[in-house]
Amino acid sequence: MANRELTGILLVGGTSRRFGSPKALARLGDELLAERAWRVLGTLCDERIAFGKAALGLRLPFPVRDDETPVQAPLAGVVAGLRAAKNDVCICLPVDLPFISERALSELVDACSDAAVPQTGPLPGAFRRTALPVFERRLAAGELALKEALDELDTRVVQLDPALLVNVNTQRQLREAHERASAATLGDVERSRQGISS
Repeated sequence: MANRELTGILLVGGTSRRFGSPKALARLGDELLAERAWRVLGTLCDERIAFGKAALGLRLPFPVRDDETPVQAPLAGVVAGLRAAKNDVCICLPVDLPFISERALSELVDACSDAAVPQTGPLPGAFRRTALPVFERRLAAGELALKEALDELDTRVVQLDPALLVNVNTQRQLREAHERASAATLGDVERSRQGISS
């Protein structure tokens, strides 16, 4: 799929209490979780921006901008990203969704009015910059629940494959993701062998 006039906003996050370290630096296969998410955004978007907390000093193979707020919530990164975006429609993607696909993100974009989110919650999400005033007001008021902010907007809910929306919040979930990725790789190899022999 060719790059579209979209801005991909990667929410790098910080040190997760449940995970025990920055999830962005966790490795799945030969990629960091942050690299996987960045790559998926690059297949769809003509602009990509990553936001996080500069004080963490995360060393990633792409620049991470500071979201310029002490608030530890995804809403902070969403606001920073929408402010910086050159495009009207933005895709906000956290680093901890290792199985999200380009097609799934594209479905969110195609459904976006003010916002489009999957059935599981507010992220990943496609947001128009018209949503920014609502997000900014709620951030300034300390009302940080992104899900509640969406109630003030024309938000479409898109039914996506739940398997694509599995996130990694704990070390156990990371191990499960490794097992799933390994099984998928072995399946691809086996299908390839069958294709060669047939």
